[in-house]
Amino acid sequence: QVQVRDSGGGLVQAGGSLRLSCAASGRTFSSYAMAWFRQAPGKEREFVAAISWSGGMTDYADSVKGRFTISRDNGKNTVYLQMNSLKPEDTAVYYCAADLFTLDSPQRLDYEYHYWGQGTQVTVSS
Repeated sequence: QVQVRDSGGGLVQAGGSLRLSCAASGRTFSSYAMAWFRQAPGKEREFVAAISWSGGMTDYADSVKGRFTISRDNGKNTVYLQMNSLKPEDTAVYYCAADLFTLDSPQRLDYEYHYWGQGTQVTVSS
């Protein structure tokens, strides 16, 4: 099993940047695919970005492609989400997720993940 804790959210003006972090416990962190999801008020949770357990493959939602970058440091048991050129519509609670998958590929379906962080609020003002 792995436990994940996400952090790094905050209030930022449109056009600004934030970096979210997801720290995971467990000796087998490098075996887990990781992802970020977000949920805005009154909306369903949506996929943001995912990274394979090796870090060799990534996947992004169209709405964040070119602005957000997911990365991982297996030596530090941490996954990052670098968010640039933030827009008010990026405002949401962001959740880190982890799970084991047979294939070394990013996974974008939220029901495939069983380990979730508590969420970190990102607010982008216009």
